[in-house]
Amino acid sequence: MGGLAALAREAGHRVTGCDAGVYPPMSDQLRSLGIDLIEGFAADQLALSPDMFVVGNVVSRARLPDGTPKFPLMEAILDAGKPYTSGPQWLAEHVLLGRHVMAVAGTHGKTTTTSMLAWVLEQGGKAPGFLVGGVPLDFGVSARLGGGQAFVIEADEYDTAFFDKRSKFVHYRPRTAILNNLEFDHADIFDDLAAIERQFHHLVRTVPGTGRLVVNATEESLQRVLAQGCWSELARFGAGGEWQAAGSHDAFDVRRRGETVGRVEWELSGLHNQMNALAAIAAAEHVGVAPADAARALGTFRNVRRRMELRGTIERSGGAITVYDDFAHHPTAIRTTLDGLRKKLDAGGKQDERILAAFEPRSNTMKLGVMAAQLPWSLESADRSFCHTAGLDWDAAAALAPMGDRAQVAGAIEPLVAQIVAAARPGDHIVCMSNGGFGGVHDKLLAALRSAPAS
Repeated sequence: MGGLAALAREAGHRVTGCDAGVYPPMSDQLRSLGIDLIEGFAADQLALSPDMFVVGNVVSRARLPDGTPKFPLMEAILDAGKPYTSGPQWLAEHVLLGRHVMAVAGTHGKTTTTSMLAWVLEQGGKAPGFLVGGVPLDFGVSARLGGGQAFVIEADEYDTAFFDKRSKFVHYRPRTAILNNLEFDHADIFDDLAAIERQFHHLVRTVPGTGRLVVNATEESLQRVLAQGCWSELARFGAGGEWQAAGSHDAFDVRRRGETVGRVEWELSGLHNQMNALAAIAAAEHVGVAPADAARALGTFRNVRRRMELRGTIERSGGAITVYDDFAHHPTAIRTTLDGLRKKLDAGGKQDERILAAFEPRSNTMKLGVMAAQLPWSLESADRSFCHTAGLDWDAAAALAPMGDRAQVAGAIEPLVAQIVAAARPGDHIVCMSNGGFGGVHDKLLAALRSAPAS
């Protein structure tokens, strides 16, 4: 929704917005664009009398325990008969119509892959528009209209709005679509994996015959999606596909049907980013960017804020303590993030340096405890783990019990920071993982580490 507001502002509209608990980097971006942010959903905002209310999927008809509406502004809009629409519908009608839409879907890696693809097209002279669910460091903004025909969009399977329960991505009508991976998530709206696969097939149905589907060949769930019907050109990547990588995760040849067509050398780590790169390269080719040029462009890609973003280092005798911020929240994403860092440290001869994982189960799926049993598996690459348990209705300590003294829990940020500081030693890498603001834990950790006596 923040990116959508930025697009509307760029298009010349006057834009205001409201939300609860807005946090950086999006809050900073919106203020820099001159978009007024209002805290909360009070009904008196109806007096602003906009031409259109664009409603995000956080809004519902829910009521508080005392019977009052949780979103009084929405009730006022309905009562007054004011015009409203969903974010995806507004995008479809006012931004995407007539463009070559390139949609990036998947349980994990959407933001990173969307940013990669936008950067490749930018370097290829395509001047793309884009909408990303984060802030790409290479662009400094999460969205822009662009001057070219292509528009790259992060395509989320989450529902559109309280009045439109279709997945967001069915509104986008892509001509090029990446299906990066598919696991069970969003347990608050999907009963099982099959329900999500059905939504992904709804997306497949919207791609024209002259379009291209770029699909992860290693995902059985995506093969089941395609088995329901596919009417477009198919480009598979990964083991078993025509697009593959050969080499280490940070330096590899790109091969298409066995022929080397490019080489990527970059600072990113992990198999997941290598797969993201293959998807971006295969998609970019569909709009005329040669694979060799795309691979070369990725060598300068600087990633996205909150994707293993370095937040600071504390110098110590014997080695620095490093603090990172990462958006990982699904168990698979947590495991992938930590495993990528572990492999990078090992490859650099830093096998003795430890990984400390700090995380909060904040997504709707994790809050429900649906994947609690997967947490020990997701944290295997961490030497120590620290879980923020505020707001959970399930026993995180019990879920982490198989990890023994390698895991600790805390019900508030301050004791969590104290636990981490007490455990930290020179050479440690502290990875803070959440899809929210995490109570400003990164700055609090750095401040506490600076003031802690060096051991």
